[in-house]
Amino acid sequence: MVSKSPSLFKIPSLDGLRAVAIGIVFLSHAGLSHVVPGLFGVTVFFFLSGYLITTLMRMECERTGGVNLRDFYLRRALRIFPPFYLVLAVITLLAAKGWVEGGFSWQAMAAQAGFISNFWEINGGLQPAGTEVMWSLAVEEHFYLLFPLLYLGLRKLLPDRRHQFIVLMGLAGLVLAWRMLLVHHWQVIDLHNGSSHHPRTCHGTDTRFDGLLFGCALAVWQNPALDPGGLPRRPLLFVLLPLSLVVLLGSFVLRDVAFRETWRYTVQGLALVPVFIAVIRHPDWLPFRFLNWPWVRKVGVLSYAFYLVHSLVLAVLKTHAPISKLAQGVTAFVLSLLLAWLMHEGIEKPCAKLKKRFAAK
Repeated sequence: MVSKSPSLFKIPSLDGLRAVAIGIVFLSHAGLSHVVPGLFGVTVFFFLSGYLITTLMRMECERTGGVNLRDFYLRRALRIFPPFYLVLAVITLLAAKGWVEGGFSWQAMAAQAGFISNFWEINGGLQPAGTEVMWSLAVEEHFYLLFPLLYLGLRKLLPDRRHQFIVLMGLAGLVLAWRMLLVHHWQVIDLHNGSSHHPRTCHGTDTRFDGLLFGCALAVWQNPALDPGGLPRRPLLFVLLPLSLVVLLGSFVLRDVAFRETWRYTVQGLALVPVFIAVIRHPDWLPFRFLNWPWVRKVGVLSYAFYLVHSLVLAVLKTHAPISKLAQGVTAFVLSLLLAWLMHEGIEKPCAKLKKRFAAK
């Protein structure tokens, strides 16, 4: 059941999807990157962030006629900053003491604190262990800062939501064109490098903003949580969804570097549209039911805190625990889940109560 009150808005199955995404990221970082596409987990998070934030802003606009930007930014700050800066403070202490790998500099930590770590990394800056995942938070923070202004401008200039959808998809297309220009014309990356990703195209806000835009586009038109109609159940679940899964599988299997650094993010973003529609509209369908299991949803609720701490936990165990890789992975998962739960109870819950003061009415 989806609550349509902005202050209570909740899509339970998306918490389950968060759990799947964080599981993909963790398995990749725990040593299975050769078989588990960790970056796809981040792509899912990007899509989900764009979809949820735009849906909430759309609901507020339709109820009140606009978005209270002050309250919007305060809600985002209360959600993102307290857990982030706690973990960053711990990483700073451990890195300064030399207890984790990756080196240390105050400039590096300032880049992390200022949410410009993605561009710091692109330019060859130090990355203390535990901060590797924070590039994606920088991309999302840039999105939270800029997109509300873009959305309000779209609503004013293009009241028809179909036109808003076209503009957002067009912007996503421009991001793809920019990646193509960087890779094929300016050759900013080495196409003969067999690494799994290149920071310039993978971590740049300008090159990954489309991952969020696809979710934004779904939110403004044919939103599965707000808009009636859409594809009937059978064509969606038995034709379009399987095709999307085949496309996603193909994006994992195709190892060409040029494809991975240009088209891959676009292909995956488009393929996620039917997935999200199906998961939101048909959570009772047998393959999706696990997403609504209480413990799976709980892992999804803890996913932000888990994402923040898991890389640091893995790094500490790798440096200081002389145990097998499997044992490190299992231990890191349990410890990360425990730390995430403590952060959720001690930080996120109190901040969530405070957020309600700034919730859209």
